[in-house]
Amino acid sequence: MHRLLLTLGLSLFSAAALAAQAGHVVFVVGKAEVGARPARLDAAVQEGDELSTGADGYIYMKTVDNGFLILRPNSKARVTTYHVDTVNPANTRVKLELLSGVARSISGAAVKQARQNFRFNTPVAAIGVRGTDFIVYTNQQSSWVSVVSGGVVMSGFAGACGPEGSGPCEGSASRELFAGRPDAMLQIQRGQVVPQLLNNSVIAPELNVPPRSDEPVGKSAAAHAQVSGALTDISLDPAKNPVPLAIKDTSKAPDVVVPPVISPVPVPVSPAPIPLPVVENGPPEVIWGRWQSVAGVAPDQATLDKINSSAYTRPITVGSYVLSRPVNPSFVMPHEGTASFALIGAEASMQQNGGAQVAADVSNGRLDIDFGARTFATSLQVSSSVGQVGINAKGSVTQQGGLEGALFGAATVRGYLGGALAGEAVYAFKTTDNPLLSAQGVTRWSR
Repeated sequence: MHRLLLTLGLSLFSAAALAAQAGHVVFVVGKAEVGARPARLDAAVQEGDELSTGADGYIYMKTVDNGFLILRPNSKARVTTYHVDTVNPANTRVKLELLSGVARSISGAAVKQARQNFRFNTPVAAIGVRGTDFIVYTNQQSSWVSVVSGGVVMSGFAGACGPEGSGPCEGSASRELFAGRPDAMLQIQRGQVVPQLLNNSVIAPELNVPPRSDEPVGKSAAAHAQVSGALTDISLDPAKNPVPLAIKDTSKAPDVVVPPVISPVPVPVSPAPIPLPVVENGPPEVIWGRWQSVAGVAPDQATLDKINSSAYTRPITVGSYVLSRPVNPSFVMPHEGTASFALIGAEASMQQNGGAQVAADVSNGRLDIDFGARTFATSLQVSSSVGQVGINAKGSVTQQGGLEGALFGAATVRGYLGGALAGEAVYAFKTTDNPLLSAQGVTRWSR
């Protein structure tokens, strides 16, 4: 029995020893956890630990080789491997995973010496480093990366490049991005292999969840070139950074500091609208169904059951139609820019003098959204054997991607945005001012 207990104790000790320390927490505020425990200052972060933040949470982890992993609100990451070999840097292995949200990775000394053994995974992509400082935003369908200093190489998961791998994925499907262009970023969506380079992008990962004022300030490649003529890295010594990364007492209000914005998105010189980049969306995200018969077509019970499940948000009902979107949609709400949408599908009906509903056609559809002003305008034509009605509406776009139409042109319009970078839209409509000839329907749009 003693021998068994001794063996068991040694096994547990060995297992614990294998989980090497990856770093420690140097800043925490709001709701945040490390390894399913509330995050605390100076708490050790071990290999295998998962870090997560709530709506008001931030975690700054300083790695054992003086790098940083920074999580912003509503984010989740995992330190899969952090093995540092100072004697033989070729044996160093570092693997980080961003499961959701926004994270910034600043490479430490060991990673700089073994870049070929560094991997940063998202649910849809593998990221390796050519430099030291980058920011990633991800959800389960899409990932975006921008570079503060140095460079990255990005590839979708396919062939020899799998989530289980280590080091950067090199090859014809990979794409590199270096600092010096604050308006450039790489984007990849689930199912894609080759990342897309977005130039003049108005959607940067950090804009979804901005940094705190005390996050380390990185220098752009252009700024370094003016000083030294070569690309160098930001100092990882807090005392040498323009804004100190000090261990703070989170019970007190944070110091007020105003550092330069990381990877700023330039303000357009011209007042002309900024078009959003075209995106390729996957399967439709917003779903709709009939809660009662429409022009002889029965209710769609299977869709209604799905909409009423816990996986979907509170449904929107307009006329005979109901629509909803997943609780955790994949789309990212743009903060600036304009987009025009094309009508790709519709169902509608008309009714004259309170008679029977008849099926109707929808044509001449137009939907324009100004994401900076958070407004939309739409118009379409509804035609049937009993007449013709024009629908015109304007309204607001909510922070969550809802379309809330005001009464304009005698029609009610409500719906949702969905897809990567708000690349799809679905709204239902119903006329309100003419009881002698009414129309209702649902429309689907895509950029």
